[in-house]
Amino acid sequence: MNTLKPEKQAAVLSALVEGNSIRSIERMTGIHRDTIMRLMVRVGTACEKVLDEQMRGLPCTDIQVDEIWCYVGKKQRNVGDWYESWFRGNFWTWVAIDADTKIVPTYMVSKRDTASANIFIADLASRLANRVQLSSDRLPAYINAVAEAFGENVDYGRIVKSYEAEPIVGPGRYSPPKVVKVERDVMFGNPDPRHISTSFVERQNLTMRMNMRRFTRLTNGFSKKLENLEAAVALHFAHYNFIRTHRTLRTTPALAAGVTDHRWTFEELLASAA
Repeated sequence: MNTLKPEKQAAVLSALVEGNSIRSIERMTGIHRDTIMRLMVRVGTACEKVLDEQMRGLPCTDIQVDEIWCYVGKKQRNVGDWYESWFRGNFWTWVAIDADTKIVPTYMVSKRDTASANIFIADLASRLANRVQLSSDRLPAYINAVAEAFGENVDYGRIVKSYEAEPIVGPGRYSPPKVVKVERDVMFGNPDPRHISTSFVERQNLTMRMNMRRFTRLTNGFSKKLENLEAAVALHFAHYNFIRTHRTLRTTPALAAGVTDHRWTFEELLASAA
């Protein structure tokens, strides 16, 4: 049972969602890393339930989807048998974002396969109140997933980017590859070609890498357990939707989308986890 005072718990959660590592928070606050981890898992698990309940009947009209990579425990090349691969190695966080209100209707931590795409898109469709324009990258699994989840009630377009060859060695090895060609394909319905884009969801990917230490590349801050990754992602999106003021909106995404009537506090998240 966590015995930290509420203000201490709020301070720890604030540090977590701002991209600090568990051990750096331990050094800053004097709170043991095991206590910090238990708090994150407890509140993160509660955030999953909060997001599932609140993200319903959303009035979104322009949705973008994408996936962001990380790994759990060890790199995929070091994973042993098929059983271990269920909870170690490569994982992707599937993310949907509304281009107008910047709210994240749903997300999912899973593998990057056809079954995961079907579950993710079906869950997204169940949370929307309107016909939407949907944009994705070229991942083939999206095509059947969108067709099965939305039927004819969607305007779906796909953006296909071609990149220059990445250098194997040298100063540009860890830099993003340069885009040399962009194509926009109409898949279903009648999407506006000008709005076939993944810019906002890709910017959300950057926000995730900045605000969750376990997504930072080339460090030892990766998730050691799948449970920890899932809790951290849930905490991130609860904070992003309900607490963090979006600079361009000047309010929270949840307020902009009409999901709530006020900006939440960490104390409210803690109360939901009690």
